[in-house]
Amino acid sequence: QLQLVESGGGLVQPGGSLRLSCAASGFTLDSYGIGWFRQAPGKEREGVSCIYYSGGRTNYADSVKGRFTISADNAKNTVYLQMNRLKPEDTAVYYCAVGKYYYCSGYVSAGGMDYWGKGTLVTVSS
Repeated sequence: QLQLVESGGGLVQPGGSLRLSCAASGFTLDSYGIGWFRQAPGKEREGVSCIYYSGGRTNYADSVKGRFTISADNAKNTVYLQMNRLKPEDTAVYYCAVGKYYYCSGYVSAGGMDYWGKGTLVTVSS
């Protein structure tokens, strides 16, 4: 079984920080492009950030640039999303996804993703 499991979500006050983790099993992440996506209630799923190991490439949605940072630890087979200065509009279910032919170029898109995690809920509220 090829699986992605997100963790690290929870309730945080505006201005606070959270670090999300996406742990892979059954395969190694370094052979894939990786993306973080989010979906708020009643809204369309949107790309947040992506990383492509081989190309040394990362991208971020305009709404999170300067606040979020994507990174990967090959030894732990895990990708992270560090989220700082969180805003209420960041509230959503966050998903990680991987694609064998996803290269994290142009913009953060779900096209080409092969596997998805089940998501972790982030709630930003006072």
